[in-house]
Amino acid sequence: MAGNSEIDYWSIPLIALNVKVRKSLGLYLNPSNTVAADWANVAEIMGFSYLEIKNYEKHDNPTKKILEDWQAGCKQANVGKLLSILEEAERTDVVTDLIKFIDQDCMNYLKSLEREPPVQVDEVDSWTSGKNGITTNDDPMGHTPEMFDAFICYCQSDITFVHEMIRQLEQTDYKLKLCVFDRDVLPGTCVWTITSELIEKRCKRMVAVISDDYIESDACDFQTKFALSLCPGAQRKRLIPVMYKPMKKPFPSILRFLTVCDYTRPCTQSWFWGRLAKALSLP
Repeated sequence: MAGNSEIDYWSIPLIALNVKVRKSLGLYLNPSNTVAADWANVAEIMGFSYLEIKNYEKHDNPTKKILEDWQAGCKQANVGKLLSILEEAERTDVVTDLIKFIDQDCMNYLKSLEREPPVQVDEVDSWTSGKNGITTNDDPMGHTPEMFDAFICYCQSDITFVHEMIRQLEQTDYKLKLCVFDRDVLPGTCVWTITSELIEKRCKRMVAVISDDYIESDACDFQTKFALSLCPGAQRKRLIPVMYKPMKKPFPSILRFLTVCDYTRPCTQSWFWGRLAKALSLP
């Protein structure tokens, strides 16, 4: 496989590839080509069915769609597998032209995972993020990590609804514990590293507050794709989308297979919070 021998592509999830690389892949694979393999051939190698591929034809950017759906539904959706699929499809031209950009994304992803070496204290879990902790209620020595029922993925423009969520779920009989980044995370930490640890190891679930601004947010995009990568195909109720106001933009396609907790319909608002609380309370 072409590329940087120092990068283990097979260990890097597809979420590492940013918008620029995905757009470039579309420029190569979207046009139908009688000579070279296109997006449909790639989708077939990925394991998509004939009917699924036919449905992708209606999208303006089918390459973008198959990458999102493959990433969400396949445990083997990593950069190494994608490169091998392109080579199997005999699109080494794509790999050759884009590998330097793919390498840069992979290096950026690996850097985002770098952490300070854990303090060597007996009976401290290996994931401990430094002796000072990462959240406001962490044990300063890292012995007792603060745990949460759910990580809240949101944009600053939606903070008013997040405050209502805190009031409804934490300050009532539900007594759930939410991880709200601006409230609970100590300043001075690496955003990407800390959010990854919180979502994967500190929070049972993630609630994504969906809005027009959410769709444009790089941070929300990373958090959502990271959460989906932890549970391909939504085999567990790990990620719960919440829509609290009407949207002008299309609902994120990557979340289309998940049941949405919809606050926009007056007829369902009376049981909205109870339904959400029940989902977050499950083991």
